[in-house]
Amino acid sequence: AVYVSHKTNGVARIHTEILKSHTLREWYQLYPERFVNKTNGITQRRWLGLCNPALASMITELLGSDRWITDLSELAGLRRYADDTAVLDRLIRIKQENKRRLCEHIKRHDGISLNPEFLFDIQVKRLHEYKRQLLNALSIIDIYFGIKEGRIENFTPTAFLFGAKAAPGYYRAKGIIKLIGEIARVVDSDPGVKNLLSVAFVQNYNVSYAELLMPAADVSEQISTAGTEASGTGNMKLALNGAVTLGTYDGANIEIVEQAGEENNYIFGLRVEEIDKLRPSYNPRQLYESNPRIRRVLDTLIDGTFDDGGTGVFQDLYDSLLKGASWHAPDQYFLLADFESYLDAKLRVNRDYRDRYGFARKCLLNIAGCGMFSSDRAIKEYADEIWGISDQ
Repeated sequence: AVYVSHKTNGVARIHTEILKSHTLREWYQLYPERFVNKTNGITQRRWLGLCNPALASMITELLGSDRWITDLSELAGLRRYADDTAVLDRLIRIKQENKRRLCEHIKRHDGISLNPEFLFDIQVKRLHEYKRQLLNALSIIDIYFGIKEGRIENFTPTAFLFGAKAAPGYYRAKGIIKLIGEIARVVDSDPGVKNLLSVAFVQNYNVSYAELLMPAADVSEQISTAGTEASGTGNMKLALNGAVTLGTYDGANIEIVEQAGEENNYIFGLRVEEIDKLRPSYNPRQLYESNPRIRRVLDTLIDGTFDDGGTGVFQDLYDSLLKGASWHAPDQYFLLADFESYLDAKLRVNRDYRDRYGFARKCLLNIAGCGMFSSDRAIKEYADEIWGISDQ
């Protein structure tokens, strides 16, 4: 493909650099002039104008025009309202209304009751081990134990929402979905945490469902192992609708936090160069043996805490992290290496949410920082720099 084409591009800056330095290094040495970066984009017409009309209307009013609909860079003008409590109040009210709308749909569609007053922590994307829905699930187990034991105090009530699809033959993905369902069952049946925790895996996640989930999110989970996510576009949709990113230094997360401010997001975990350095000597069994929290969480997969219906899928998840298989090393996506850093960031978000104006300010600055993530910009760059198409 590199040989017969005149351009080769990555879809986020880190992706392009990985292509040049690792994946296609020899080709880059041969044809350095062919390699370009084109960070992905999304259409604001659907992912703001259509799916979040209340927020779209407020933005048009604040900016004094609707030019953002065709020039998303206009959103930068929202930065001047970052400390305007009247604007932040409106943003909070819009988010609450979007949560109520989502809760009503989930009740009708899935039969699950959620409290719209909770913090909404959302991970919706294709289900794959590198995207680490399993890390999210394991973190919820740790939080559950922490609340029960009193280790975690003053926890802001949180709904952890998942949506995903996977290939029909992807056995381990089905095990992860089953585990999330089991966590939801245990949490929901425990009156001791009922007013603090909810977990739901929505059915048949698709674009229409996403149009309800994105506007309702307070926290956008973008937790792929650094170096594995080419770009991501769900991260852009969630940020555009006023969610903070809880994520790794990967894909377009890097560019999102550059635009919106790292102080307004929550970056955690190992970076690409740290993983490359760690990989030859990485021993997840050592972490399991030395960290009682990790050990306790992983043991729930095999000690009967959660029921896999006798299928053995939870044993497989346990083995994938500690034993590996003939085709991969144990914990090949470094879940246990990032476990504590992830939990620390997750609990920091939870604490920060109590400062409603401070958190709303972060959300507004994320919206204001999304100007470069329009597909209009991406396609124009393709037209100008790759396809050679004039707009005249």
